[in-house]
Amino acid sequence: MRDISLPKIYELHTERLLLRQWRTSDLHAFAQMNGCEKVMEYFPHPLTSVESDAIAHRLTKIITEKGWGFWANEEKNSQKFIGSVGLKQTDACLPFSPAVEIGWRLDSQYWHKGYATEAAKKSLEFAFNELNLKEVISFTAKINKPSIKVMERIGMVDTGKPFNHPIVEKNSSLLEHVLYKIEQVKLIDGRGA
Repeated sequence: MRDISLPKIYELHTERLLLRQWRTSDLHAFAQMNGCEKVMEYFPHPLTSVESDAIAHRLTKIITEKGWGFWANEEKNSQKFIGSVGLKQTDACLPFSPAVEIGWRLDSQYWHKGYATEAAKKSLEFAFNELNLKEVISFTAKINKPSIKVMERIGMVDTGKPFNHPIVEKNSSLLEHVLYKIEQVKLIDGRGA
């Protein structure tokens, strides 16, 4: 029996994807993805299995406590874990905190299929219709053009307020980040109402 003091754990469904709570069976695929140079090109470095597992456990805990977060994403047809997309509170060290960010990280074999956009639109629908957020932000390294394209496809706009990420080394090409946002709109199946 579920502890009634804990919130409902939300699962989101799109035509092709299930955004759900993490499972132990996701850890190996998540670690392989996080250890891949290609997937981690716009992050400071690929992660070890221990680092990847720690992130998955932290994301699981957030969903357990809040009912939502960076969900594990499953391809419905194959029932395979493909990555993570969702929402979370920004880290306190960021200059625009507190805020809720939307983010994504998918295994490269699932790129160029529209999955990040599909899952992100569903996450925004949840953010505005269920959480009643007024605004959602997203940020990435200025050189990360693929993620910037996803931000623009889901209706986000550049705030024109770039910032240096506080945990990125000063001489890194990843230091300068762009900040995008989208303000509350009522979304129905990923489209404006």
